[in-house]
Amino acid sequence: MSSTVTSTSTVSHALADSDAGLGALISAVGHLTEADLAAPSTLEGWTRGHVLSHIAALGAALRGQAQAAGRGEVVPVYASQEARNAGIEAGSGRTVTEHLAVLGALRDDLASAWPEPGSPLWAAPSGYRGGPLSGCLLAWWREVRIHSVDALAGTSQEVGYETWDDALCAHLREFLAVRLPDGVAVDDIAGDRRDVTAWLAGRVPSSPLPGELPELGPWPSAVPAR
Repeated sequence: MSSTVTSTSTVSHALADSDAGLGALISAVGHLTEADLAAPSTLEGWTRGHVLSHIAALGAALRGQAQAAGRGEVVPVYASQEARNAGIEAGSGRTVTEHLAVLGALRDDLASAWPEPGSPLWAAPSGYRGGPLSGCLLAWWREVRIHSVDALAGTSQEVGYETWDDALCAHLREFLAVRLPDGVAVDDIAGDRRDVTAWLAGRVPSSPLPGELPELGPWPSAVPAR
């Protein structure tokens, strides 16, 4: 895994947009019903409650990476795959009020845990994919924005890919390009850029993409993504 450190401008934007995304999600969750949370999400085998639990658990795990970096330590993101899965399952049955409390506390904790833009801590090693702490922030940026769409799909608070700004789409297209077969580039896929980005992320585009699409490879992560 590359140890390249993300630029200060990208770190600044990712900090701001991931916080805005989490804030928007918290606001939307406050309008959901308990039935909404228990209903199936767009992710196979998961309810909306599972998706929200995953967001909260991953955010807490990546907050832990920032805290460890501040101590000069490198720790695993999760104790194990089994512990990750058990934590998601345990949080999936939270009520709306409980989800709001967990997500709200996470937002505050992340704000205090992340270093300031330009801090040398962004180059510190982390337990995430063998890369620097800046990679943890990028992962959080991706996950909170992608899974907000997943969690709210089919509810009165549904959001679309228009919430993914140009910077996020550019980052996702670069990050996910490895899913394409050899000889196929992202720019070879015709269609709206956000729809292509959504497809690369394994989601259903807002509008069908033209032409025959290649089969995508696995998500580029040590932990399989939903």
